[in-house]
Amino acid sequence: MLTCSDLWADIAAVRERAPLVHSITNLVVINLNANVLLAAGASPVMAHAHEEVADMVGIAQSLVVNIGTLDAYWIQSMDLALRAATKRGIPTVLDPVGAGATPYRNQAIEQLLDAAAPTVIRGNGSEIMSAAGAAIRTRGVDSSAGAADALGAARALVERTRGVVCVSGATDHVVDAHGRWSRLSNGHAWMTRITGIGCSATALVGAFCAIQPDAWRATTSAMALLGVAGEIAAERAAAAGQGVGSMQALLLDALQLLEPSQFERRLRLEVEQC
Repeated sequence: MLTCSDLWADIAAVRERAPLVHSITNLVVINLNANVLLAAGASPVMAHAHEEVADMVGIAQSLVVNIGTLDAYWIQSMDLALRAATKRGIPTVLDPVGAGATPYRNQAIEQLLDAAAPTVIRGNGSEIMSAAGAAIRTRGVDSSAGAADALGAARALVERTRGVVCVSGATDHVVDAHGRWSRLSNGHAWMTRITGIGCSATALVGAFCAIQPDAWRATTSAMALLGVAGEIAAERAAAAGQGVGSMQALLLDALQLLEPSQFERRLRLEVEQC
């Protein structure tokens, strides 16, 4: 159904084709997201001015919107960009950062979901549950619900958007409207100690959706790449007696230099039809 070779083919395609990913992301993670995309082989552009978002969407291969640091101007930028991207027919990815933390944040998510159904929604367990309307309160951008706990909410979101939903956690779950379900158990606990790793996962999903028309496969490939690269980076940092500061730089190295044999050896993927 989906093999390691399939996922590696997508990784190679991103490196070869360097898709342009238009990101309207949060202020905390702009630099890391851009560098993660570059390390993986994609090309980032970060633009949110109302006067140019539609034009930027016009030259990009995908759009990523991330609500981490909200204000009314940025919400309108995302709304305009989502409508333009949907009209043009390029994939869109929504990261509902901190969903459930405040009524304002929830209203923003509803506005964006009403503007256009995203191709992919990626978040942690509590964010996905809140975006689906489940009663749960988010503590900042940390998850107070496990990925597996949010599967029902993920499937409810899939019913609403007819797209793909990815729930990140110790195991990442990717589900779609055709009943496909992939589970990835790669990654490292230190990844939760670096600001913007989850947001960078969303950015990578945007890059992979730009080169792979099957959004479920693209999302699985992106999450697999980040998980494996994260493992390698954490192990190398720990072996050198270093911590998460060094790991961040090593993560970029791993994204750039990962080889097929390393990927195949480490990948922990399960796929089923449900």
